[in-house]
Amino acid sequence: MSAVEDRIAELGLTLPGVAAPVAAYIPAVRTGPYVYTSGQVPLVEGKLPLTGKVGAEVTADEAKDLARTCALNALAAVKSVVGDLDRIVRVVKVVGFVASAPDFTGQPGVVNGASELLGEVLGEKGVHARSAVGVAVLPLDAPVEVEIQVEVEG
Repeated sequence: MSAVEDRIAELGLTLPGVAAPVAAYIPAVRTGPYVYTSGQVPLVEGKLPLTGKVGAEVTADEAKDLARTCALNALAAVKSVVGDLDRIVRVVKVVGFVASAPDFTGQPGVVNGASELLGEVLGEKGVHARSAVGVAVLPLDAPVEVEIQVEVEG
């Protein structure tokens, strides 16, 4: 097991298998030293633990936890392309989408769930640029979706 996966286990988490795409795309693609993941919803064993809008059916704290799951799923997508998460040089960018009730403005706090997980797992390599975007609806009525871009070794 890689040092990154050891760290994931130390946090009491398990790196899932890569989530099967729900449409016509692949979970991640590598070009040169970069891996781009497709948007990852918080699937756990193929199912969404919660659905709906943040600020209505889903609380900000619940959504933050779901964003952590999205980031873990994104790491699984990266692993599916590079084989070993220890090859990550750094996380370059994180984009988080939050299905938001009309008056919800806490998108950055929700996406912190993904950012904080990446920092806990990767340390300084997990520090990244980021966008947190409120949207009307996400696929499968997911409350949160996260995509990441990482630089990897050779």
